[in-house]
Amino acid sequence: MGCSIQTPIVFFLCLAMVTTLALGQGTRVGFYSGSCPRAESIVQSTVNSHFKSDPTVAPGLLRMHFHDCFVQGCDASILIDGPSTEKTAGPNLLLRGYEVIDDAKTQLEAACPGVVSCADILALAARDSVVLTNGINWVVPTGRRDGTVSLASDASNLPSFTDSMDVQKKKFADKGLNTQDLVTLVGGHTIGTTACQFFSYRLYNYNSTGAADPSIDPAFLPQLQALCPQDGDGTKRVGLDNGSANKFDASFFTNLRNGRGILESDQKLWTDASTKPFVQRYVGGLLGSSFNSEFGKAMVKMSNVEVKTGTNGEIRKVCSAIN
Repeated sequence: MGCSIQTPIVFFLCLAMVTTLALGQGTRVGFYSGSCPRAESIVQSTVNSHFKSDPTVAPGLLRMHFHDCFVQGCDASILIDGPSTEKTAGPNLLLRGYEVIDDAKTQLEAACPGVVSCADILALAARDSVVLTNGINWVVPTGRRDGTVSLASDASNLPSFTDSMDVQKKKFADKGLNTQDLVTLVGGHTIGTTACQFFSYRLYNYNSTGAADPSIDPAFLPQLQALCPQDGDGTKRVGLDNGSANKFDASFFTNLRNGRGILESDQKLWTDASTKPFVQRYVGGLLGSSFNSEFGKAMVKMSNVEVKTGTNGEIRKVCSAIN
């Protein structure tokens, strides 16, 4: 079931219905309406405040929620400090936005002690980040509880920029997410940046050929090489959505069609026969409306991956530590 954008009211009613159908694991819309009525507004105002001083927290929070859900489910295990916790794993070392979650948690503990989970804060903050970057708003089901296990070794579940499309599809399928969900959620790369070290191998000696990755637009290649010179600074940041890295829109998919995907795993969405039709659909959507509506639906689905509810898990007092 999809929700096309007709009028805002019709769209949000439809998305709320999709949300209700997608739950099934104990989360529900308005979980805190009685126990902490200001929960969502506190998270929203906190994200807004941090975004005003540093807009790069928006893609950071969106990525963090994604990385959290793919390891131990959406249980805020990514937030736990420790010598071998998830946040110390290679794929998570460059995640950012932890201070936003901590700030929101501090305010929520003052307003409603022991009520709102860190996992829900993260899910809400991801949605609010998309809204702030001109993306769609969607209804976030709440009621998740926080996990008590966080192991760096489990981060191998995370999709990698070097994964083949078959591997990517399996990693998503293992979480109950289908091929369209994969394409849609990777579309979150419409905002944010990556480091040269994660794609410069495509620019100079791809697969030991002595040449660049042939899927890169030849007219775009010199621009990337200028941004990431051979033997240059591997930590330099480059926008994942060339020309629109700060705005949530469908131009990311247009770039894939034009051979201007930055990460190899992203560009494969266009060259693989199973994912290309979804990219084509999002490229053709009026003002990105198809992508926007499907993104909200896919985020609701992802944010319910292996959630802990009821008596499973806990409500952490501090998001970086187990009670």
